[in-house]
Amino acid sequence: MLALQGENALKIEMLAKKIGISKSSFYHHFADMQLFVEALLNYHLEQSKVIAEKERLAQTIQPELIEILVEHKIDLLFNRQLRFNQQKNEFRETLEKSNQIIGNEFVRIWATDLQLNLSVKQLESIFELALENFFLQINPENITFEWISNYFENLKRIAKNFE
Repeated sequence: MLALQGENALKIEMLAKKIGISKSSFYHHFADMQLFVEALLNYHLEQSKVIAEKERLAQTIQPELIEILVEHKIDLLFNRQLRFNQQKNEFRETLEKSNQIIGNEFVRIWATDLQLNLSVKQLESIFELALENFFLQINPENITFEWISNYFENLKRIAKNFE
């Protein structure tokens, strides 16, 4: 619900109803909303490790990396919400940790696939801008193989201009 609807969706009554339990059952598992949010953020970091491992095994952006991104659509949308809510320390810290877990493998595949004659620092800078732009554009409807493929093709054209 957080990934799809944002932080405003984190209401105990709505969450309990969505998963088919009573509010008291929710409180039985999580004493308060803060503990639930902490569990969500920790789960996201675990998912980041899963994604990073899959990326480590991938050799190309298309089809391998794009398939991983489509498979982890909810995780991408969750990461987007972390970006939108960085004013909260726990969201910002989780985003930073997630980026450290995932970012290195992504840049490695991207640099190899693009075959550009740019320094690592230049590639990382372009990647950082592209990543912010990517998360601004994604939504539940467009995280598809076709959309992400087109996004990376456009990014590739832009990056080649820096050579």
